[in-house]
Amino acid sequence: MMRRESTRRNGRRGVGVLAALILLIALAGSPFLALTASAAPAPATTDIESSQQAWSPPRTVFIPESGQMIDGVFLDYWRYNGGFSSYGNPISSEFDRNGRVAQYYEYARFEYVPEGVDGSVVVVANIGYDLRPSSVMRLTNGTSSAAVEDFARITRAWLPVSKDVAAKPATDSFVYVPETGHTVANGFKSLWEQIGVSYIGNPISEEYVVGDVTYQVFERGQFSWTQETGPVLVPLGRELADRQAAPTQAVDQGSVPVYDEALFIPPGPYVDPNGPATWFDIDLSAQYMTFFQGDRAVVSTYVSTGRPGFETPTGTFYINSKYVSHDMEGTASGETWFVPDVPWSMYFTNYGHAIHGTYWHNNFGAVMSHGCVNLPLDIAEFVFANSPIGTRVYVHY
Repeated sequence: MMRRESTRRNGRRGVGVLAALILLIALAGSPFLALTASAAPAPATTDIESSQQAWSPPRTVFIPESGQMIDGVFLDYWRYNGGFSSYGNPISSEFDRNGRVAQYYEYARFEYVPEGVDGSVVVVANIGYDLRPSSVMRLTNGTSSAAVEDFARITRAWLPVSKDVAAKPATDSFVYVPETGHTVANGFKSLWEQIGVSYIGNPISEEYVVGDVTYQVFERGQFSWTQETGPVLVPLGRELADRQAAPTQAVDQGSVPVYDEALFIPPGPYVDPNGPATWFDIDLSAQYMTFFQGDRAVVSTYVSTGRPGFETPTGTFYINSKYVSHDMEGTASGETWFVPDVPWSMYFTNYGHAIHGTYWHNNFGAVMSHGCVNLPLDIAEFVFANSPIGTRVYVHY
């Protein structure tokens, strides 16, 4: 049986682990470890297992804030790269743009590229180039002089800077970007560095002023600045979607679920905090444990219990103490052992028998302990969190 003579919460010590491993290696040569229990009967499928077998994440979700759907690979890319906080909500349906499936978001346009780019079939388009002066305005005889001046100012901002400007040394408030021939300065530089080149790209214009707003265009977006707002990222996707007549009308939700990240979490074991009491059923013949809440099987697993000479006692017991991590050591039947930092331990007798996590072997289903009930670490952590002092433990053959 397992005697608990130490409850020190020390860090795992190499010497102690080595001693435990040497002991286990020595035990491996024992005929006792050749004794394996008969195969466990196939347990009845629980609510959890049924839901796990049937579960799959949605491939389309509805965004009520914008009345649009996100589907398939666009959904995957949006979720894996920050979702709303990175790109905002979708503001158009998917549509054909120059032979590619595309969709506008508040701060981006996603395009589907089946041949793949850098391992991805989704590309965040360089929407900044859609603001080129030739795309923004075409001069006509009716254009006002103010509009002509604005157009000329914007056009000049798109020209690469002179060699003299390019030769200026970088400072905390100024840098020349040779990849595109433009500079970034002051508040726009701070925002650019904060957001990151991988997101917004390099500058493709200099700063320019329209009205009381200062702008600068980058490969995948645009910054603006006013006295009231300071430097901010412009929701350029909305402007371009309107300009390019993308389909922005709201769509019918139908049976598509509203986006929630919880939709993408596989179902797992759960305990209803307002439900009946939890309890353990430990079958020594099968080396199998089922953790119940009332009459509902929550989670089941193969275990390792006491080998001959150290048999796990049978009967009905109750958990009397719990330790997140502590050392186990003892002497019995001519053997001495020390195992440091045993995790998720729950004692159910006054003689050192515990249900606990086991990091030193993965041979569950075989009898090999000093009387304790050895569990896989993930299950041990789960049952520990859901087993208060007084939880019933039923051990039987």
